[in-house]
Amino acid sequence: DKLTSHFKPHIERLLGALYRHAQMDADHDGLIDEHDSFNDFRRKVSDLIKDVAFIVGSGACFKQMFLILQAPNTTWESTESALFIMQNVAKNIIPDENEVIPKVVEAILNLPDNTHIAVRYTSIMLLGELCDWIENHAESLQAVLNFLLYSLQQKNGLAAAAAIALTSICAACRQKMVCHISGLVEIARSLDSFEINNDLAIGLLKGISLILSRLHHTQLETSMREIISFQLQPLALMVENTTATLGSVQKGERTDPAYWIDRACAVIRHTNPDIADGELHPTVQILTDAWPLLSQVMVKYQTDVRIMERTCRLIRYGVRMVRKQASVLVEPLVKQMICIYALHHHSCFLYLGSVLVDEFAKAGECIPGLLEMLKAFIEPTFSMLRVENGLKNNPDTVDDFFRLCSRFIECCPVPFLQSTLVTPIFQCALLACTLDHREANSSVMKFFCNLLKWGRSSNQRHPECRPLVKEIAEQNGAALILNLIHASVYCLHSYMLSDVADVIYELKSVEKNEHMHTYISTALDALPKRNSGGYVTATQQQLDDFTAAVLSASTPKTITVALKNFTRLYR
Repeated sequence: DKLTSHFKPHIERLLGALYRHAQMDADHDGLIDEHDSFNDFRRKVSDLIKDVAFIVGSGACFKQMFLILQAPNTTWESTESALFIMQNVAKNIIPDENEVIPKVVEAILNLPDNTHIAVRYTSIMLLGELCDWIENHAESLQAVLNFLLYSLQQKNGLAAAAAIALTSICAACRQKMVCHISGLVEIARSLDSFEINNDLAIGLLKGISLILSRLHHTQLETSMREIISFQLQPLALMVENTTATLGSVQKGERTDPAYWIDRACAVIRHTNPDIADGELHPTVQILTDAWPLLSQVMVKYQTDVRIMERTCRLIRYGVRMVRKQASVLVEPLVKQMICIYALHHHSCFLYLGSVLVDEFAKAGECIPGLLEMLKAFIEPTFSMLRVENGLKNNPDTVDDFFRLCSRFIECCPVPFLQSTLVTPIFQCALLACTLDHREANSSVMKFFCNLLKWGRSSNQRHPECRPLVKEIAEQNGAALILNLIHASVYCLHSYMLSDVADVIYELKSVEKNEHMHTYISTALDALPKRNSGGYVTATQQQLDDFTAAVLSASTPKTITVALKNFTRLYR
């Protein structure tokens, strides 16, 4: 407190200076251009205010600016700048403040018609930042919503601010907004009549979806079906229109399928009602009804990776939303994924496959079909990765494929380890050890770790996995250590070595010490004894020290340190 009080007067002066410097020119018409350097300056002012306001207190800062607003003959640019400063501290004011904020809100809601548009814009943004206060003062909610809806319908630049503010209020006032759901559905219907970009429209749909989650299940299904239909109807027209080809797609515009898919995805992603075990999910029928259209989208636009990724994301959130109740979609979805992946190798299908495994592999009847899916994915994936620089050029495929394999190991280890697929997958993972792509390499290392963990003697959940993993370790342990050490020395960044250490530690838990000693010695013998300059890379003592450190390590961190020290000898 002493330190804070020491800096307080300086910060008060700083805020006063920022208020003056953030003022627009008195003769400026309209809003600040998004690409103007002054807009960049205001962004930096905003960041600085948020960093220092705690020293004087957000409430005190808000009050300091309010006093400026009350001064006689205040110019519009002074008013706008004070509101701008207030906007940046409003979120941190306690929601039960009753001295200043009610007066500010009332003044905003009663702005005269001739108020400069920049003042209106900043006032709307301030209302959005006061969402927590509005949630605590429900009596003001109706008036605020009326004001924002009016602003949303304007064609002068205010609609964007109104959309942002309304999204914030929906997020903060979820329960209190339930009674306004019919109005929100109308907003969703009219989205394209507002002067806002698609990102802001998606934000509004997200806010509305948060309210949907609070509705009674019958009302939720009705409202959500209506909102989803606003997005899927234009998509259906595109699919049916034979002239609407990929060539006619304008990215980010209404002719772009992703434009509508992203909107529908926002609704599905953020609608998360509480559902009791065994209770029918109110949205499962909506998802089932949407599937034929999504299937047609995947067929028509299968060559476009961007549209495929967006469609897979929509399906992924849909499956995550209704979970096992989406089981009726698994078979047709998997068949379509297999067909398209064989032709176009979009890695988003591998990612979607991992979601299906996560949700359905614990149900025994789905496992054979999911393993068939994996089997069908292997040949196209390996044909991509086997070519020269295949691993390096397709890191997303490596990442998504080994994430999929890890999900199988986590969710149904016994069927996976008993299948004939393990050996070729493990061989591919050995080759991928050298890939210096952070996410892809991490997925490969997690695959090794997840597999080897089932071979621990402490594994009691599925003891039948132990002999299967031990056999894999005995057959591939030498090659695994050889590739891991080679990759650590020549290919991987030092920050990636902790993942390598995790794999070595797990192999140590499965294999006997004498086997590990042999594996490490063989791998070290394969390293060059001298560098390109003719100097000794590592002495025998250094090699022995590294071997001893790894063999005696009781934690992965010890192996990480040993690896980092050892690899420095070769760099």
